[in-house]
Amino acid sequence: MMRLISRWQNSAGERVRIALNLKGISYRYIPVSSLETGEYHRLNPQGLLPALHIGDHVVPQSSAILSYIEERYPDPSLLPDDPALRAQARGFAAHIASEMHSLTVQRVRHFLRDKLGDSEAEVKQWVLHWLGLGFTALEETLAQRQIQSPFCFGDRPGWADLHLIPQMSNARRLGHDLSPYPLLLSVEQRCVVLDAFRSARPEAQPDFPKPDDLA
Repeated sequence: MMRLISRWQNSAGERVRIALNLKGISYRYIPVSSLETGEYHRLNPQGLLPALHIGDHVVPQSSAILSYIEERYPDPSLLPDDPALRAQARGFAAHIASEMHSLTVQRVRHFLRDKLGDSEAEVKQWVLHWLGLGFTALEETLAQRQIQSPFCFGDRPGWADLHLIPQMSNARRLGHDLSPYPLLLSVEQRCVVLDAFRSARPEAQPDFPKPDDLA
């Protein structure tokens, strides 16, 4: 059985969990905190989460993991049948992963604060700037679809949706107002009630902090 090494508060890992759930693929969730000191860096020299452990291979980066899952387990597909829509879904997801998430992750925020000396207010300004640009572009992308659909690019959730939902949760946690994006919110409302998304949520993971841990 494949092992997904991640952490409860890791939206890239959440994307992969959603994909595995949508495809009905069994996997073992391994909290990175359960590994011996240094073991994760030995398995994945990049040191970033998540990583998928498949036999003798370790695949880093959620984009590569998702591609592997889609190629290895093509049914049901996470992508639309139409080639143009498939490309649009990939582009939508890439905008989230490359232009939004990568600029607002914790290590970037910590570098701005701890190494460059930015104040908390300046770091927040940075975060809200990139999130605002990103979500505005995503909302406009959905508005320009030739055929409006209940999910991002079709009648069932897939590649674009599994990137969108964790990013929206991140945005709320970071203080970004999502009310200007009604199309994105409508997709979110349809996704979050589905088991594939609910069981991938941070609070559903075994390493999610219990009340005693937060005391």
